[in-house]
Amino acid sequence: MTTPTHSDLMARADALAALVNGRSREFESLCHLPPDVVQAMAASGLLRLLTPAEIGGFEVPVASYFALIERLGRADASLAWCSFISSTSCVLAAYLPKDASEALFSLPALKAAGVFAPRGQARPALQDGVAGYRVSGRWFWGSGARHADLINGGCLVIGADGKPQTQPDGSPRVLSVVFERAQVTVLDNWDTLGLRGSGSGEFEVADVFVPADRCACLLDTPRVQTPLYRFPVFGLLALAIAAVASGVARRAIDELIALASDKVPQASSKTLAARPATQEAVARAEAQWRSARAFVMEAIDAAWQAAQHSEGITVAQRADLRLAATHTVHTAAAVVQRAYTVAGGSAVFADSPLQRCLRDVSVATQHMMVGESSWELTGRVKLGLPTAVGML
Repeated sequence: MTTPTHSDLMARADALAALVNGRSREFESLCHLPPDVVQAMAASGLLRLLTPAEIGGFEVPVASYFALIERLGRADASLAWCSFISSTSCVLAAYLPKDASEALFSLPALKAAGVFAPRGQARPALQDGVAGYRVSGRWFWGSGARHADLINGGCLVIGADGKPQTQPDGSPRVLSVVFERAQVTVLDNWDTLGLRGSGSGEFEVADVFVPADRCACLLDTPRVQTPLYRFPVFGLLALAIAAVASGVARRAIDELIALASDKVPQASSKTLAARPATQEAVARAEAQWRSARAFVMEAIDAAWQAAQHSEGITVAQRADLRLAATHTVHTAAAVVQRAYTVAGGSAVFADSPLQRCLRDVSVATQHMMVGESSWELTGRVKLGLPTAVGML
């Protein structure tokens, strides 16, 4: 199969954007994406951007990945969120044995979901002569799990002594375990401020058996040693959140510009665009957005160049990826907040994209990969302090 070019994939992203245009309130009412949109996403291949090329995936460069998710984020944040969750969930294919990877992740229209956080417990077991684990757990933030074919869950490995197994550095050993959809119960409990269409409710499993070849530790060295998989998995996750937020901020700036050209505020004879305060706000927002985006693309480029070599990406470069992603998300939130404020009363209504941008980006800032602790983590690296970098 010929791998599509970046331009081909951007055209597919544009087609998805056109499909969902004007439907965000529908998604929010459902609290998940509707079937026709999910099927279009799957058919586009944009749910498998990070799947290894050896099993038919696109394995796109990280800069391309960022731009594609960002483009979807401009159209609808929940659309972009579910797209990147599926793509990052498919990274596990680079860690599993080749046969298992192909059996699970090679389907062209595969839809995946998953949570890396170790909210489950995996106990070694043998079933019908097959080694594996019996797994139980309940995971938060199961974005897209309702429509997924495969769902991953992070698990602590519980030894015969009833205690979690540990890594050489003493940290808990965490396995990402691949469940088939039929093994999982998806809970209908996603009712939030923003990203409402992402369907990011909880999911759970109870004492299900999973063969060992469907489990891998994402802190181990991946089986597939190509540049994409030398990127830290958690860095890819943080960058995707930043891409969504960046897309939302771009949408907010564009919406403010369009509104300002037509709106005449009360007690005024001039358009909103004629106000010096609006002019300054638009200029500052544009500069902030483009500056944050330049930083994240610079960090991606430096890491991508390092990933071309077997030595891989340094801790300092991993810290830069996380710092740039975190900065982009919080800058995007500030840009959206300012656009919403300058727009005035028009922005408070349910049919205003600006109020939805504000709600969506506010939820994105709460993700642990780009939250307040990320500043501390990257700051410790910059200061040369002893730092646990496994999750960097």
